[in-house]
Amino acid sequence: MSIKGNLTMFDYAIRNGLVVDGTGAPGRRADVGVRDGKIVAVGEVTEEATTEFDATGLVVAPGIIDPHTHYDAQLFWDATASPSNLHGVTTVIGGNCGFTLAPIKAEDHDYIRRMMAKVEGMPLVALEDGLPWDWTSFGDYLDRLEGNLGVNAGFLVGHCALRRWVMGEDRASEVANDEELKAMTTLLAESLEAGGLGFSSSQSRTHSDGDGNPISSRYADRREMLAFSEVVAAHPGTTLEYITSGCLDMFSDEEMNLMVDMSTTAKRPLNWNLLTIDSRSPEKVARQLEASSKAAEAGGKVVALTMPTLVPMNMSFRTHCALFLIPGWGDVMGLPAEERIAKLRDPVVRAHLDEIAHSKDAGVFRRLSHWANYIIGDTFAPENQGLSWRDVGSIAEEQGKEPFDTLLDIVIADGLRTVLWPKASDGDDASWQARLEAWNDPGVMIGGSDAGAHLDRMCGSNYPTSFLGDCLRKRKLVPMERAIQMMTEAPADLFGLDDRGRVAVGQHADLFIFDPGTIGSEPATLVNDLPGGSPRLVADAIGVVRVLVNGIETIVDGKPTGNLPGTLLKSGRDTTTVDPSAAVSV
Repeated sequence: MSIKGNLTMFDYAIRNGLVVDGTGAPGRRADVGVRDGKIVAVGEVTEEATTEFDATGLVVAPGIIDPHTHYDAQLFWDATASPSNLHGVTTVIGGNCGFTLAPIKAEDHDYIRRMMAKVEGMPLVALEDGLPWDWTSFGDYLDRLEGNLGVNAGFLVGHCALRRWVMGEDRASEVANDEELKAMTTLLAESLEAGGLGFSSSQSRTHSDGDGNPISSRYADRREMLAFSEVVAAHPGTTLEYITSGCLDMFSDEEMNLMVDMSTTAKRPLNWNLLTIDSRSPEKVARQLEASSKAAEAGGKVVALTMPTLVPMNMSFRTHCALFLIPGWGDVMGLPAEERIAKLRDPVVRAHLDEIAHSKDAGVFRRLSHWANYIIGDTFAPENQGLSWRDVGSIAEEQGKEPFDTLLDIVIADGLRTVLWPKASDGDDASWQARLEAWNDPGVMIGGSDAGAHLDRMCGSNYPTSFLGDCLRKRKLVPMERAIQMMTEAPADLFGLDDRGRVAVGQHADLFIFDPGTIGSEPATLVNDLPGGSPRLVADAIGVVRVLVNGIETIVDGKPTGNLPGTLLKSGRDTTTVDPSAAVSV
């Protein structure tokens, strides 16, 4: 790279790269000229630039758009949205699953913090120490982020915050009356007018607040959900995101019909998270995608988000995770730690828990019951020395015990602190082929990293580099151009980001330059860098040479520059209305 000393036509020029423009078209050798944060030339560019970058042998692609993150809190202490920024992500959508930090009253700060800690795995101390908590309205919240972003970021308005503001604690578990519904729809309208990208909600049975009670949005009736959808319809450039219990397994007819009616009422696309694919249950994918086909028939659009990589999530018998959600386990897992340990020592209790976990009643959580496949991560007790990074099955065989007994003996010795990594049960070739088929369905879109949430449990933010590495050098399920299109143009089209997601004249210069021979991700590692010293999992990228946001370098040779050129995306200003009946297939 060279820097000129005089004023020239372009601010930044990328020379000799293989431009993969995000449309799915074959890559072509071309230069890219950037001025004032926009792409102003693509092709043979002879004009000089203040900054010249030779991209010979590299791919020049649009910046990745992550449609499902929870960076709502982290951006206050980490404006770069790491580690997503390391992996080519230039735009993030937050405020998902109905969980937002605004609108909020001062007396509800503690409640919202504890709810976010419970449902999204954000350490409470980080939420307490890392944010100023000096806003009230949704517009106030957005104002605090304006001008201090390393990525482009837009936020949906969360259902739980709306209900807490209007219905408070006393009415949290009630159906809204007419007066409350009017107040909530007015509050949503004000939030959308301030720049909220749309409305998000969760009615999943797995979501409980910091007190262990069902989140308030679970009590909303159909009338309430459609009233919010009507508000969305009245505001340009907005969208819907919705989570139900059926997202975990299979939709009920009632859930499916509501999703379709929300989309057609709002006249907007609705996306949901997360479509998991396993070759052993093909009927599940077929059922889930019925929501998309029914919506299309009705003139709406329902899109399932799915991940193109397997994202491991660690478990613990000490802190809240999926193990706590196994039906019938709550009476034991909800006890204080010492009482929990006493119960887990009891052979009768062990047998009962094991039986429940393997039963049909466990539903989607039955996949957690393959105890022999758990990998033991970090251990703490002397008697567990040497067991780390071994699977429970081999340890059980060595000790002459059943896998579940072996697992519980290990975690009890560690005071329940043992870090457990379940092996993926859906990594077979047939499951990958099923994923490929799903990716080509117009009702499916790549995304769903949950970046910014479950910080010490999982790291899904590295999916762009992992997926590209897989496409180029491993499974090669789709061409590189198609993989890039699925992570750039497709989400841009879904959210109405007309001037992002492509390498073309007039687009914002959000660019991802990488080495196709090495692109990939390092394994996730635990670091203690959150406010209050709390831990999180992060993964470094391999082969990421440059990332530009609005024409400014944010990553150089895999390292952050510290520049903060990101834009706060506001509905109607930075997004256009997407007609679901004519939405581009993703």
